[in-house]
Amino acid sequence: MRRLRLLAPLLLLAAAPAQPSQSERAHPALWKVADADTTIYLFGTIHILPAGTVWMDPAIRQAVDSAQSLTLEAVLDQDPGQVATVLMKIGTAKGLPPLAERVPPAKRASLAALVKASGLPSTFLDGMKSWAAAIMLTGPALQQIGVDAAASPGVEPQLTALFRSAKKPVEGFETAEIQLGYFDRLPESAQRAFLVATLDDPAKAKADFVKMIAAWEKGDPAAIEKSFADDPEFTPALRDLLIRQRDRKWADAITKRLDQPGTVFVAVGAGHLVGPDSVQRMLADKGLKVTRIQ
Repeated sequence: MRRLRLLAPLLLLAAAPAQPSQSERAHPALWKVADADTTIYLFGTIHILPAGTVWMDPAIRQAVDSAQSLTLEAVLDQDPGQVATVLMKIGTAKGLPPLAERVPPAKRASLAALVKASGLPSTFLDGMKSWAAAIMLTGPALQQIGVDAAASPGVEPQLTALFRSAKKPVEGFETAEIQLGYFDRLPESAQRAFLVATLDDPAKAKADFVKMIAAWEKGDPAAIEKSFADDPEFTPALRDLLIRQRDRKWADAITKRLDQPGTVFVAVGAGHLVGPDSVQRMLADKGLKVTRIQ
């Protein structure tokens, strides 16, 4: 399952094991881009956190309190049924090979166990495109490493609750259809790599996520980027569609937003704010200065 989960849409529930954080208080990285009358904060998130993680430190609190609106990758909680509708619309096809034939022979036993744990009929999954089947199997894969999504809400749900309680708007760069459309455009080889990523050994997946959470808590973008670079399943096709293309569009939207006065808090997956294709790099290429707050 590895770090690739941090790049998937929110509906995939990228996660860390649901256990207490090792640090008493996390200090994730925070950036801002600003002009004379506009400030836009950039914050990298983890979609589900270990229970008990305290990440809202004074710098982040100040940025959140000063913002008039919140922008996420997508706002999916207002109509969960829409996600399922879109998934079935674009994630199924006729004439597909059985799902077991789309993973290496050495992974087929793991796939069979995961399918059994999901409770979904194998014939149903056989009719799904490889990327869509991977999404359907994400839930049981997370359960294998001890994740309880309901008991361990991540950054986005917490931020959404704060902004809505203050009657501030919560917006998204993308819709469910746009997010899933990125996966649907992946070549089959990349889709299968994504599917195989759900079949990691649970112990290894859990250890990887513990390391990822530690890097995030310390505000260490270099360590987060290295973990992606070291992941063999993070192919160039996946990087291009799930990172480069999306970050470029988000940088365009942020640049345009600078034309309006005010303060915005932008919270997207941590993988989008690290490395050579980060949102910050895209903004810098436009001549904008991005300053790290912490």
